[in-house]
Amino acid sequence: MEILTQLQQNRRIVLDFTATTLSAIPGMFARLTYLSSLRDLSSGAYEHAGLEVIYPREAVRQALEQCHEELFKRVLEVPLEEQLEDLRACLEAMEGGLSSTVEHWRRLETYRILPPEHAPDYLKKLFCSNLQALLAILQKECNQPRPSG
Repeated sequence: MEILTQLQQNRRIVLDFTATTLSAIPGMFARLTYLSSLRDLSSGAYEHAGLEVIYPREAVRQALEQCHEELFKRVLEVPLEEQLEDLRACLEAMEGGLSSTVEHWRRLETYRILPPEHAPDYLKKLFCSNLQALLAILQKECNQPRPSG
């Protein structure tokens, strides 16, 4: 019975998090970036102070990991053309603007922190390969001269 209770609690946390936080973030890549930022890179543990006030820390960690894994899978299911548009919107909204952010992501391979830690390696490789291609397209677009009107 304890496992069922834990699953129900995790489901409540996921619903709470998606309804109050993720739904306010436009786009898959922006959401994926946000979820990745909730993971401590040294331990792999997810943290969310707001949720941890309401729910037990371990349950929050499990629920956020589950959200991250589900969103990551959904991104990979979307056609590359849609991923390109979503990635463009995400990077345009970042502080440095599109051109600067694309250059930074390409040079430092920042996108490598976006997949969930426990995703299968073949999915991580596919994701990174897709991102390299999408960023190359965006870089080319940024480098094209703008037509003067």
